[in-house]
Amino acid sequence: MKQNLIADYLSCILFKAASFLTFLLPLNVSLFLGRRLGDLIYFFDPKHHLAAYANIRKAITLNSDFRLTSKITRRAYQSFGQNLMEISFIPRINKAYLEKYIHIENSHFIEEAFKRGKGVIFLAVHEGNWELSNIICANLGFPFILFVRDQGFPRLNSLLNSYRLKQGARIIHKQGGVRQLIEVLKNNQAIGMTADQGGKNGEIVKFFGKSASMSTGAVKLALRYDCSIIPVFYTRMKGPHTKVILDKVYTVTKSGNAQKDLRDNLQRLVNIYEKYIQQYPYEYLWTYKIWKYGKEKELLILSDGKAGHLHQAESVAKLINRKLSERGIKSTLSICEVKFRSRLSRFIFGWLAAFSGKYQCHLCLGYLRQALSEESWLDLINLKLDIIISAGDKLSAVNYILAKANQARSVVVMRPALSLKKFDLAIIPRHDQPKERKNVVITEGALNLIDADYLKERAVSLQQSGLLKGPLLSPCIGVLIGGNSKKFIIVRQAITELVCQIKKTAEELNADILLTTSRRTPPEAEQAIKKELGNYPRCKLLIIANESNHPDAVGGILGLSNIIISSPESISMISEAVMAQKYVVVFEAGGLSSKHQRFLNNFQDKRYIYKKQINQLSGFIKGVMGERPEVNFPDDNLKVGAALDKIL
Repeated sequence: MKQNLIADYLSCILFKAASFLTFLLPLNVSLFLGRRLGDLIYFFDPKHHLAAYANIRKAITLNSDFRLTSKITRRAYQSFGQNLMEISFIPRINKAYLEKYIHIENSHFIEEAFKRGKGVIFLAVHEGNWELSNIICANLGFPFILFVRDQGFPRLNSLLNSYRLKQGARIIHKQGGVRQLIEVLKNNQAIGMTADQGGKNGEIVKFFGKSASMSTGAVKLALRYDCSIIPVFYTRMKGPHTKVILDKVYTVTKSGNAQKDLRDNLQRLVNIYEKYIQQYPYEYLWTYKIWKYGKEKELLILSDGKAGHLHQAESVAKLINRKLSERGIKSTLSICEVKFRSRLSRFIFGWLAAFSGKYQCHLCLGYLRQALSEESWLDLINLKLDIIISAGDKLSAVNYILAKANQARSVVVMRPALSLKKFDLAIIPRHDQPKERKNVVITEGALNLIDADYLKERAVSLQQSGLLKGPLLSPCIGVLIGGNSKKFIIVRQAITELVCQIKKTAEELNADILLTTSRRTPPEAEQAIKKELGNYPRCKLLIIANESNHPDAVGGILGLSNIIISSPESISMISEAVMAQKYVVVFEAGGLSSKHQRFLNNFQDKRYIYKKQINQLSGFIKGVMGERPEVNFPDDNLKVGAALDKIL
């Protein structure tokens, strides 16, 4: 409260000083100082100028060189500085000033609107120097009332209102002034209102292709009292010379459906302003969150080409879509595989992104363009993004720069290459040993798409594929065989022993077997599997991924099996098996990294999995299927969902 009081006093002092200064200086010099003021605000208000940059890019320059966006953003700030300086001219504005410097285009629309005898609304958006509107109309000789919202600084607000009143304008305050507005219109007088910045209570319409909240007051009055609307747009021609563009008189249309009429008429009016903003983009006030209350969101997954990373990113996107749907928000999802020109270009770009400032990172778009292949650059730069998701460290720098340039939310899965502070949300598994932070969610395993609906769909798909050799018995043993990694190697002897244990278990439990390998499975292991199970009658499904894969193999097996046996090297594969809420047995083998060992030990400690030597599998599985202990699984999706609620 004390800070607001001080700021209020300082604002009044500065405004009076500016008025005194501009009274002594030529107009062009004052406006030159206004442009420099805009430059200062641009440099010392990085948060809002980045928001303006992102908004301009989405609305105006999406398919243009990103440098044009920077140019328009800078000029918009200079225009804003001139407008601020021009407000200090108000005490000296008279009819002679208006005749010399204010040029009204299509002024005959004013007379046409008043002839209807039902009042006139001069409708504007926050652009140009809208503060001059009441002064201009007051000097044109017809009754005009400005509908204003009191600002947070009461002393500055009173000072500005006193300037307005001295010039013959009348003011109605938004708080409690609706009855006065109605009287004004019934007396065939004019009021000034704005159409944009509708906030929480506005109507959602399209604004440059994305849904945004717009103010409904003018359209509601017109629908009820049949008054005329004149869309107005201000643009500076040169120096103090300003052109006021009056669009043709707009009269609302009615269909009988009140909500539809409100939306349709508001949309048509917004389309009129889009035309002028497109032509004079530097006049609009771009610094607010234009699409904050929209009912559509555009999601992007950055893919590094690794299937495991993509699946984790897709699981986050699925949770986000669910959260948005609960709020009545539609979402679209794009997936772009990002390719760099070279490893060196990726390294240089990552280094630049790491040291870029919080609000200056859009400058790195130039380096991003040089780092990426032309195809990847065009795929990424032409999207109007709201949420960006990536998995793994290689694309975290791209996520960060694109998120800042679009004012989008950034979500990274796994530990990123950049500081965690740079992202809205980081989802990191416990085995990566992350530190507790407000924007970090620590998961037990790798995120995945597995849930009841997913399993049911994949099971049905696999059953309808024709790959199953007859009806399945219960219980059913699912087997997931991965492949070699940096130090881990699947040897033929171990696979032969594993298959013997599984066959023994199937015979003793009267069970069937469903098995799939991965593309990383070595040929000698594949040969051993085919030799042992190729003609084995209880093996109802045998998929050798390198020969003939099926997209629903893993999901189908997880859905159809009662117990899962998995090789130990794939964190993603084991996490998926656990989330299927089946018994999961992981056979032990050497050569695993310390990170993998931490993951497996954590899962075993929490009884998500059972780690066993290969020669122990048969006896252990029989015991589990006989005792039927409780199946445990992590609540990772719930934790991530709660964190997403905070940032969406």
